[in-house]
Amino acid sequence: MKKNRLEAFSDGVLAIIITIMVLELKAPEGFEIEDLKSLAPKFLSYVLSFIYLAIYWNNHHHLMHTVTKITSGILWANMNLLFWLSLIPFTTSWLGEHITECDPMSLYGFNLLMAGISYWILTNRIIAADGNDSLLLRAIGKDFKGKISVVLYLIALLSLQFIYGLAPFIFVIVAIMWIIPDTRIEKSIEH
Repeated sequence: MKKNRLEAFSDGVLAIIITIMVLELKAPEGFEIEDLKSLAPKFLSYVLSFIYLAIYWNNHHHLMHTVTKITSGILWANMNLLFWLSLIPFTTSWLGEHITECDPMSLYGFNLLMAGISYWILTNRIIAADGNDSLLLRAIGKDFKGKISVVLYLIALLSLQFIYGLAPFIFVIVAIMWIIPDTRIEKSIEH
């Protein structure tokens, strides 16, 4: 299999995920601006999830530029990542309906955690396929950003038992960490 096929499939799945997620936003019954206030939790959870999906799409695009050969390990790791990303519309919807409740926030955080772990697995499968010469390995090094993200997700999940407001704050912080363009791969490809 060529990497452009894997990329096209992944792009298609992510486009569908984003489409499904936006379909969960329903217009209010009323016709005044005031009627939109009840949608604020849904809209905020949608915005955060859209940003996360955009980050994954962007970083997946960069990952694929480093791939020299597609292995079955890469295919399955990619499917694993897409599986966890495909659950984001569901966890976003539940969170938007019950934004102040612990269980929806926990499930949302668990979804983000598993997507982060899956992304890490995919990067490691790509590195393993290319060996010690891996362009990706040279680009990300010890992948501090990836590891700290997973640790922060775990802290957020644990904090839900004690300080509810910390978890959403951490989810936003991780998104900000990744929304700032990561040029490590681009720089490695240019050299």
